[in-house]
Amino acid sequence: MARAAHVLAATTVLGFGLSTYLYLDNRSLRADRDRPAPVAVAEPAAKAPAGEAPADPWNDAVKQNRDATPRFATTPQPALPEEQKESRGERRQRRMEEFGARWGRGPNETDEEYRARVMPLIKLGLSMPRERVNEMRKEAETKAGVTAEQSAQLDKAFEKVYDDVLAYTNKAIQDGQLSPYERNVPGWLDFAGGLGGFLTDAQGQVGKILSPTQLRAMTDAGFEWGEYLGLNAPWENLRPPPPPKPKT
Repeated sequence: MARAAHVLAATTVLGFGLSTYLYLDNRSLRADRDRPAPVAVAEPAAKAPAGEAPADPWNDAVKQNRDATPRFATTPQPALPEEQKESRGERRQRRMEEFGARWGRGPNETDEEYRARVMPLIKLGLSMPRERVNEMRKEAETKAGVTAEQSAQLDKAFEKVYDDVLAYTNKAIQDGQLSPYERNVPGWLDFAGGLGGFLTDAQGQVGKILSPTQLRAMTDAGFEWGEYLGLNAPWENLRPPPPPKPKT
């Protein structure tokens, strides 16, 4: 029943619209039929030469106005200055300067001022990775059956490792092997090789405390001693770097 009502309503609206259109069209035709014809007779236009279109004053005026008006503005469009692309060397130098401004010593900056500015950034940057890797160690020790006594022995052994690593890094910074002011790739690689030696010694200490089965179980759990020691070393206790050398 509802469907029939919808169909009826649609046909009613359509029929009403069609009737209105026919009524208005019929009235317009009757008006044209009853309108009297004009009395005046226009003089015949001059006959155009063969092969040419008859003259049209209105069209000629439009063409003349169009040709006299420029179609596009002649004012030059504003343009941005051409972007200067950095070379690889320039980009590397800029990044090195930015690194030195953040991690190097400022003009007349004291050790205390440097520590107050930089060390909180180091601690903040290491907080979440340290939390993650410490949780990984707890889970790995649980799976490997590491006792509380063994875990405490590991912490004690790592204290000596951390002291040696900090002393080694402080010397590299003071000697300029690790410098925030300039690139020294050979020095960086040499420093990294020295850290590898400390890691080897640390793993030897771990092997004296844990059994091979426990070590294998921790490794199978996805735990890496190098990652753990690298993140938990107290880097925030490093000595500030020396001031930059004056440019000559």
